[in-house]
Amino acid sequence: MKVIDAHLHFSQAIPEFAEQAQAVGHEYAEEHLRAEFARLGIECGVVMGNGGLRLEEHEYPDFLRYCIGLDSNGESPEEILPEQLEAHLKRPQCVGIKLYPGYCHHYVSDPMYAPVYELAQQYDKPVAIHTGSTAGGMGRLKYSHPLTVDDAASEFPGVRFVLCHFGNPWVQDAAAVMEKNANVFADLSGLLEGHTDVEALFRQETDYLNYVRLWMGYAGGWERLMYGTDFPLVNLEEYLTFVQRLVPERYHEAVFRDTARAVYGL
Repeated sequence: MKVIDAHLHFSQAIPEFAEQAQAVGHEYAEEHLRAEFARLGIECGVVMGNGGLRLEEHEYPDFLRYCIGLDSNGESPEEILPEQLEAHLKRPQCVGIKLYPGYCHHYVSDPMYAPVYELAQQYDKPVAIHTGSTAGGMGRLKYSHPLTVDDAASEFPGVRFVLCHFGNPWVQDAAAVMEKNANVFADLSGLLEGHTDVEALFRQETDYLNYVRLWMGYAGGWERLMYGTDFPLVNLEEYLTFVQRLVPERYHEAVFRDTARAVYGL
């Protein structure tokens, strides 16, 4: 079975990424990532864009696509010119938009995002939204709660929204937003961080993992979930094994490939 990693980071804009990759047994380099993808059967990855909006900052290897990040440095979307965003959306390798609420202190239902969603609908490209916990003390969790996506998804039913990280730890709320809104999907990136002994994890964290699995399948939601890693924060092989164990085998093709193909137009 071929796999799509629907959420990773591969940008020189954040030097710490190289250290994080090394800590989990990887090199933060194209050759290494290409070799690991081939070894693990990962045919494509979707980079969640960090850094600026200049086109030259978003050149990626042929096995990667990207979502253009609009506010990864805390900028207000009001400062972004529509033509800057549109220049990315016109590129085949740009498969969506990424928003970082929690790090950017605005609700995704704020009217200033309306032009962003209108362009996403015009170009038929999804909007991926950071939901759940934030890294470090500068985040604001009230902005990154998955329930905040409900208003945007209701107002723009023609836009596909992706709850990155399945809203973890608010997976119940993420599942409720998905059940209500047919245009909302989720990726399973970032549920773990660092090296993982998968066998020990499933022995020691049975209650937590059963809880997550319960809400992953809520109201038939398995086929709106997508595999993702949040590389370089995890070891790719360990995380693949983890999600394979978490997802019932009959849903593997949907979760590991088919849904991402449909959502991101791959």
